[in-house]
Amino acid sequence: MPDIPGSTEKTAPEKSYHLAVPFRDAVRVWLKISLLSFGGPAGQIAVMHRLLVDELKWVSERRFLDALNFCMLLPGPEAQQLTIYLGWLLHRVRGGLVAGILFVLPGALTVLGLSMVYVHYQQAMAVGAAFFGVKAAVLAIVVTAVWRLAKRVLHRRLLMGIALLSFLASFVFSVPFPLVIIGAALAGFLFGADDAEPARRDGKAASSRAIDQMAMVARRPTWQRSAQVMVICGVVWLGPVIGMFWMLGPAHIFTQQGLFFSQVAVVTFGGAYAVLAYIAQQAVDNYGWLASGEMLDGLGMAETTPGPLILVTQFVGFMGTYRNPGLLDPMLAGTLGAVVTTWVTFAPCFLWIFLGAPYIESLRSNRVLARALFGITAAIVGVMLNLAIWFGLQVKFSQMLAVSGPGYVMQFVTLQLPVLSSFDLLAGIIALLSLCALGLLRAGVVAVLVVSAAVGLGASFAGMI
Repeated sequence: MPDIPGSTEKTAPEKSYHLAVPFRDAVRVWLKISLLSFGGPAGQIAVMHRLLVDELKWVSERRFLDALNFCMLLPGPEAQQLTIYLGWLLHRVRGGLVAGILFVLPGALTVLGLSMVYVHYQQAMAVGAAFFGVKAAVLAIVVTAVWRLAKRVLHRRLLMGIALLSFLASFVFSVPFPLVIIGAALAGFLFGADDAEPARRDGKAASSRAIDQMAMVARRPTWQRSAQVMVICGVVWLGPVIGMFWMLGPAHIFTQQGLFFSQVAVVTFGGAYAVLAYIAQQAVDNYGWLASGEMLDGLGMAETTPGPLILVTQFVGFMGTYRNPGLLDPMLAGTLGAVVTTWVTFAPCFLWIFLGAPYIESLRSNRVLARALFGITAAIVGVMLNLAIWFGLQVKFSQMLAVSGPGYVMQFVTLQLPVLSSFDLLAGIIALLSLCALGLLRAGVVAVLVVSAAVGLGASFAGMI
């Protein structure tokens, strides 16, 4: 078997690679990771690193970080894609499939169960009070995520400018998210410096070196293999959507959700936080599948369950079809809607990894992609700031007012401004305390959400809500 281009080490024969880590052991580890994957992508990646690199030593530090860099270039949830990629390294296609499915399955089942409970008991005082506290804590989580990313990324004037323009484009002019990303990538390519290319990480040699060498074994990519992967994964992803379009028509809610979330899966660069504002605006304002407060409730569910944060799309799909069941039972329609959105959200991840993994070595040294990512990463900060402000206004104010400015340019501007008299003091206090707990005390996400829910319940019993 020839070496991967760019590799300086000799690789072991491919068949010995499969003997390095027993498949049954890998399955148990992927399941363990899926059950511990709280706290968004940062927490999920940290769990994988601790188990696979530090404890089990299945993958070296350098290989893990290089794989993460590759996944950051792709649309979709980077934590799940990293899981698929590492599973593919260890046991090829079956490893990637098992790792990727197990990473999503526990959280998907949990969110589906919570969605069913939510539609039955949403108006109950205890449930409403608990979600009142969760919403305020979610706001603090989003603000913390924006701040941490900004500190790591915005270290140059160009990056600050791209972030600011991306925020204005999203918040003030409502420019579609894909156009913001394309513009940022173009700016990074044209004006980014050559040293925007990520530095190679040599890492220390560990006892995992032999296994890591075997993990680097891969067939040289060919157009025949790439075409085969595209056809198979493309049919798995889009086949059900095309079937719904043909059988139900383009106006049916299942078809609309399949098409919309398939589009989202292609443009979700930067993880769930970066695209949630786009999903929320479309699901709430355009399609009317749920209310803005319900969107926050769904985000709280996704934050408190294992798995990717983008599982909030499953809640959106459930609520939309539950409210528009047609001839079906509402609960059955909601379940089918949840399945459709989950399918089209995560199926593309397998396509990106199985298609792109053989090209990892060339992509790691590609300056064009590095400079484009240079701009995209800065844009993500601006879009996330838009999300934080949007959620903050929904949490702290009960009334909003749409305002348009005079003049030719201002006619394209429509701002949702809060009615100051509708400020919710208790929500503001919970959000502030949650922010202090996350930022200063380094409290865990789940702990903050649980305490905030308890504060909401206590406030309800005290008659403050």
